Amino acid sequence: MAAHGEAVAEEVAGRARHHRRATRSPWLARARAIDAGARRVSVRLAVFDCDGTLVDGQGAVCEAMETAFAEAGLPTPDRHDIRQIVGLSLPMALRHLVPDAPAEQRAHAVEAYKTAFRSAREAGQVSEPLYPGIADLLRELKADGWALAVATGKSDRGLRACVATHGLTDLFDSLQAADFHPSKPAPEMLLAALDECLAEPANSVMIGDTIYDIEMAAAAGVRSIGVGWGYHPPDTLLSAGAVGVANTAAELRTMIDG
Repeated sequence: MAAHGEAVAEEVAGRARHHRRATRSPWLARARAIDAGARRVSVRLAVFDCDGTLVDGQGAVCEAMETAFAEAGLPTPDRHDIRQIVGLSLPMALRHLVPDAPAEQRAHAVEAYKTAFRSAREAGQVSEPLYPGIADLLRELKADGWALAVATGKSDRGLRACVATHGLTDLFDSLQAADFHPSKPAPEMLLAALDECLAEPANSVMIGDTIYDIEMAAAAGVRSIGVGWGYHPPDTLLSAGAVGVANTAAELRTMIDG
């Protein structure tokens, strides 16, 4: 029995050695690279911003920002100014809104915003309705074989809660949030979505409502489409490099298909 056990163990070890040699094979490595490349060529990826593109969360954002500024002892910003920084990471947004404030005070406001928004969500006071036609658009794109992703200045927790609230979690192949990447317009979060979905820039499109989305897409070599129902005006989006601006979900679908 001992001899039989040793023989079995040696056979298993031999198979493992053969597997390791096979996986180190240059031919197999090339085959895997070719397979990954083929999948990249075939993947069509649509990446969406969240606030101002998928959902209208401006009320919740403005209220949390006003609370944060009050707690940090900063003068309350105008809501128009708040809407202009939606899409940036919180630290970047605070630098835009109060560039002359001490760093410690801005950091206090960042944490106060997170607390205020989280408390409002837990109390059921956050309203982030989908824009008209968005749910159907996402489902149609998915049914037609598009990979879908989100790249947003929201926190990861906030993004996942938002898509779950609307029953959209299973539609998305990649969720990229500001927690893990430099703020827009840096291209890292968009590039991460492309990488996770095995998509090439030439077969991908970024959809957003701010110049930060459009500039991020340009930095990543990705075509971009603006939406006219968000926070930045259409002419600003076109000037930043968007190939067009959609005013309805139906128009957006036509532009995505190119």
